[in-house]
Amino acid sequence: MALSDYFIRFLERRDKLSDEERARLADITTERKSFASGDVIVAREVVAERSCLMLSGMSARIHVLPRSKDRVITALHVPGDFVDLHGFVLAGLAHTVIAMGPAEVEFVSHDQLRELTNEWPHLTRLLWMSTTIDAAVHRQWLVAAASLRSSAHLAHLLCELYTRLNSVGAAQDHRYILPLLQRDLANILGYSPIHINRAVRDLRERGLIRWSGTEVQILDWPGITALAQFRPDYLDLEQLNR
Repeated sequence: MALSDYFIRFLERRDKLSDEERARLADITTERKSFASGDVIVAREVVAERSCLMLSGMSARIHVLPRSKDRVITALHVPGDFVDLHGFVLAGLAHTVIAMGPAEVEFVSHDQLRELTNEWPHLTRLLWMSTTIDAAVHRQWLVAAASLRSSAHLAHLLCELYTRLNSVGAAQDHRYILPLLQRDLANILGYSPIHINRAVRDLRERGLIRWSGTEVQILDWPGITALAQFRPDYLDLEQLNR
């Protein structure tokens, strides 16, 4: 299999690729694999020989607390995300990546990434960019946790996920699939499931969202972004020469 269109869109949203660079990316061979909800996609503390890209569904970065064995979700990955690219230069990861609902990924060998980074400096910078955006998202989660409460905090996450999905063509018309249970949202945002339930109800009553099963529809984009104080600058969506 060849590298997915979603990752190419992720890059081209932020910079221009030459015909030669597109051809080089198309030459990368991948192994595609499907996972059921809860399956481990990337195990912690394993020296990896490959990294993976999300093709469909969603995955989460999980840290397990040593005493309580409770899990903490510190990142969500959507189509177009290079989930564990930092594992290319680290001696194992300190977290596990699991599928949140059915998911499909493609694995890229580190040998191919090593060859790419040895020969293509602009593509190397773009791979570096993807890891810095991943870090920026994590920092923004910390800011949101410190500055927003309840409904606004949940609204911020909903806005971010739609923006990330829309930017690679995986969601349109302010609709997308969110395969997370309320306990997952509680884990991410630091609230109890009861508080998450109240926050969802509040967003519905304000006329900002429609949430049915796993489908979220944002009914009032200006309204929900105002409530969430959401600005997508940290996602670095501007096309620049990098």
